[in-house]
Amino acid sequence: MQKITLTALILIPLCFAISCKTINITATDSETKTPAVDREFRAAWVATVANINWPSSRDLTSDQQKEEAIALLDLLQKTNYNAVIFQVRPQSDALYESDLEPWSYFLTGKQGEAPSPYYDPLQFWIDEAHKRGLELHVWLNPYRAHHTAGGEVSEYSVANTMSDLVVELESGFYWFDPSKKGTQDHAHDVVMDIVERYDIDGVHFDDYFYPYPAYNNDKDFPDDDNWNLYLASGGKLNRADWRRNAVDTFVERMYHSIKKEKPYVKFGLSPFGVWRPNHPTSISGLDQYDVLYADAKKWLNEGWVDYFSPQLYWPINQIPQSFPVLLGWWESQNTKGRDLWPGINIGKYEGEQQVDEVINEIMITRGMTPKSPGTIHWSIAPLVNSDTLQAGLLTYPYATQALVPAMSKEYRRKSDKPDVNVQYGDNSILISLNEESEELSNWVVYARYGEKWQTSIKNRSTLETVVPFYIVEQEEVAENTELDLEVVSLLEELMITKVNRFGVESAPTIIEIE
Repeated sequence: MQKITLTALILIPLCFAISCKTINITATDSETKTPAVDREFRAAWVATVANINWPSSRDLTSDQQKEEAIALLDLLQKTNYNAVIFQVRPQSDALYESDLEPWSYFLTGKQGEAPSPYYDPLQFWIDEAHKRGLELHVWLNPYRAHHTAGGEVSEYSVANTMSDLVVELESGFYWFDPSKKGTQDHAHDVVMDIVERYDIDGVHFDDYFYPYPAYNNDKDFPDDDNWNLYLASGGKLNRADWRRNAVDTFVERMYHSIKKEKPYVKFGLSPFGVWRPNHPTSISGLDQYDVLYADAKKWLNEGWVDYFSPQLYWPINQIPQSFPVLLGWWESQNTKGRDLWPGINIGKYEGEQQVDEVINEIMITRGMTPKSPGTIHWSIAPLVNSDTLQAGLLTYPYATQALVPAMSKEYRRKSDKPDVNVQYGDNSILISLNEESEELSNWVVYARYGEKWQTSIKNRSTLETVVPFYIVEQEEVAENTELDLEVVSLLEELMITKVNRFGVESAPTIIEIE
């Protein structure tokens, strides 16, 4: 180790700190290992339905919408998140340019009306997320056709343009009939249109399959016409199994279509946190299997997802819906080894109780799913509204950056060593990455100063970085004194890796410092 100490008042020529240094780039297939870099999925949901998170109002200008989006993404970057789950289809209308469905009411207050001045919100969110090293997953509701907060049912609404597929519920919601092939085909086409045209990192469905009972005043879902057609055709399933089968068929089809088109795009599901009461035995609550006709356990058992995020919105010590008990049960059902990243409610409490609960749930998840930890936070609003939560995350679990875990083995692709250019001046090295940004997820700079490694994760939109030849740190000479020393540690090792869209990190390109 080379180390120079000096008092804070003494200056030395900078060239002294870099004397006898030359640079070479190693091009051999070395087995050199990089230091470990943290891997964890750290995401927050951004809800657009009812203007919950963004945009805050339907009256904002395009520039004001952009400013709000940038503020949210800046916050996620500052607090070392690495993904955002952005709702792009809140009520079968679109927060992006679409030939299949109208512009969203929640953007402009008028369904079918584009932002003015024109811009594509989804493209903007993708570009700005990637600039900050964040994955962007599009969040869609496959069956909700109209929300009670979504204004009048417009002439552009699918409730009118696709009325043969949509039913009205007694609460004022409109819902696609999941059992109809036309419903499944349309939702499939909407998703694949986004996958094909936009540079997204994931597709995400939440817990709305068949509607919650309150949406129809606790009456059965009105699908008599299609049920009777099924019986007339010789169908043998009972009605509940027939409904579940329709949802199963759609989920499986969606997974395989995404994998065929862009295998690096993740498909994630976030179902209600309880599969069925008494699973495990201490758990009670809504039976999504029999009420929402969502056999979420089957989807996980079959591996029809890349990641699975049951909404475990209850506290650790709430016995009937205990967070760790439910997480352990879902992990026991993860027979295909998919990423299990639970959804957690970060707004359940306030102040120190909020910070304590959130950190404990993150740490429990790390302990129970150590190979691929992660959580998704409902929603971004509590993070925005709590400086205390921001500080707690940055002080403890999110103190350093983390890469998103690599995808399941069957979809991983090898990542070649990065091709870099190096230019150096008197006091630093400029590193340029010669890579197509579309092929990258991130790239990583590993620099050793003295005995300490510094790791920096770079985003796919910034292909240059500067690495100093030395760092200066303050060290206290002795307790109860005001005398500090400046410690100058010289750059000893420098390695660059790249991470592809499957999350696979390459072997390092070594820049030798002699």
